[in-house]
Amino acid sequence: MRAWAHGPLPGAAEYRYSNDMDDRRFMRIAKALADPTRFSILERIAAEPDVACQRLIEEFEVTPATMSHHLKELGGADLVEMRREGKCGFLSLRPDIFTAYQQELGRRLGGPTKRRGRP
Repeated sequence: MRAWAHGPLPGAAEYRYSNDMDDRRFMRIAKALADPTRFSILERIAAEPDVACQRLIEEFEVTPATMSHHLKELGGADLVEMRREGKCGFLSLRPDIFTAYQQELGRRLGGPTKRRGRP
């Protein structure tokens, strides 16, 4: 019998927000994406649904503790979701949250139609 669990990464529950993209949630995502390694990890997760944690550790050549920290930040920002199968964790991008962040970023920066005094 396999144990399956779905949901945010362990330890990330304290950072769960409502479905709205409020300032706190927006800034949490921005902070999570500001780290170049973390951004690369998210790109990798987005490229292959259900990527194994162990595979990420091997590909990024980081310690399990370092990968755990990066995944906790991404999970705390609700950008990724983990599914457990036995001892192995599999990660997927949360496209709903990422799309909401992109839309809010466009709104805050004025989108493609707003010009900032450039010739």
